[in-house]
Amino acid sequence: MKKFSLLVFSLCAICEVSAQVSLEAYRDSVFVNSYEIAIADEQISRAYSAAKKSYADFLPSLDAEASIGTSFRRVEDEKLWFFDITPRISQTLLGGGVRATYRQSQSQLRGAAYEAEYVRRTMLYNADYAYWSLSAMGLYREAVQEYVAIVSSLADIVKERFDAGYVAKSDLLQVEARRSEAEYALVASINNYDVALHRFNNLRGVEEPAAVELTESILDSLSMPRRVSYGEMLEARADVQSARQAIHSAAYGVDAMRAKYNPSVNMSVRGSWQTYSPNKSNRTFVDGALLLGVSVPIFHWGERRQAVAIAQSDLQIAEHRWEQICSDAEQEEADGWSALQSSYMQMQSSLQNLAIAQENLAISTYSYNEGQATVLDVLQAQISWLQIYTNAITARFNYAVAVSAYHFITSM
Repeated sequence: MKKFSLLVFSLCAICEVSAQVSLEAYRDSVFVNSYEIAIADEQISRAYSAAKKSYADFLPSLDAEASIGTSFRRVEDEKLWFFDITPRISQTLLGGGVRATYRQSQSQLRGAAYEAEYVRRTMLYNADYAYWSLSAMGLYREAVQEYVAIVSSLADIVKERFDAGYVAKSDLLQVEARRSEAEYALVASINNYDVALHRFNNLRGVEEPAAVELTESILDSLSMPRRVSYGEMLEARADVQSARQAIHSAAYGVDAMRAKYNPSVNMSVRGSWQTYSPNKSNRTFVDGALLLGVSVPIFHWGERRQAVAIAQSDLQIAEHRWEQICSDAEQEEADGWSALQSSYMQMQSSLQNLAIAQENLAISTYSYNEGQATVLDVLQAQISWLQIYTNAITARFNYAVAVSAYHFITSM
C-alpha cells in the first residue's frame, strides 16, 4: 500500500511538472479567479436591480395601514377598543421625474456593462503580460545556464593547459573569475524566473509554487496587427463608451432634478374598514374614496435653481471626462503603434546580430583551440554572445507585450 501511494504521488508530481498551459487557457483561469471581474459583475447586477426599481415607479403601488387602540375612559356604553384598516392604491400620472430617473438608470446599467468589459480587457492584458514575462524569464534562465556551461567548458580546457604548462596562471584566473560571475548571474536569473512564476500562479489563483510548461513562447511568430483608425478605436473602447453613457446619465439627471420642482399629478384609490366612533356596538363599516392630488412647488428660496445647477455641473464634468478619455486614447494609440513598430524592427535586428555573435563565438573558440587566439578573445566573444542573446530575448518580449498592449489600447 505504501509503495502504491508513493507511485501515485510520483505520477502526480510528474503530471504537475509536465502540465502544459496555453495562453488561452491561462486567460480563462485569470478571468475565473479575478476579484476585479467579480466586482464588475456585481456592479452590473446592482445597476440592473436599480433599473428594475426605477421601472417600478411607472406601476401602481399598493400600501396598507392598520391601527388598533383602546380608550382610557368609558363614555356611557362605549367600547374601550377600536381599529382601522386602510389599503391604498396610488399611481403617478404626471411629473415626479419618473421617466427621466428610469432612463438615467438604463444609462447607468449600460455604463456598468462597459466598465465590466474594460476590466476584462485590462485583466486580459495583465494575463498576457504575465504569460510572456514567464516565457522571457525562462529563456533568460536558459541563456545564462548555457553561458555558464560555455564558460565552464572553456575553464576546463584552460585548466588542462595550465596543468600542462601551456598557459599562464593569469589566463586561468581570468576564466575562473568569468565562471564565478556567470554563476552569480545564474542565481539572479533563477530568482527573476521564480518571481515571474509567482505572479503567473497568483493571477490564476494557484497558491502553491507549481511549476508550469508554457505551450506558447515569445519565440513564436506573432503577426503584426493592422493599425486601427481613431473612429474604430473610440467605438470599440469600453472606457470611452462608458464615459459616453455617463454623459447620458448626467443629462437625464438634469431632467430628473428639474422634474422634482415641477407640478406633479397623483391619483389614488383608498378604502377603509373600521369601527364606528364612538364604538358602542362593536359594529364596523367599509368606506372608500378616489383621490386626485396635485403638488405644485411654489417657493423654496432658490433651491430649484441651485439643485439644477449642481446637476448641470455633473453633466459638464461627464462631458469633459469623456473628452479627456478620447484625447488620452488617441495618444495611447499613437504611442502603442510606435512601440509596436520599434519593437518589431529591434526584433528583426537582434536576430541578425545573434547569428553574427554565434558565428563569432564558434570562430573564436576554434581559433583558441588551434592556438591562434587568446583567452581574452574567447571571453569577449562569450560576453558578446550573451549580451546579444539577451537582447534578442528582450526584443522578442517587448514585441509580444507591444502586440498585447496595442490590442488592449484599441480593443481589437
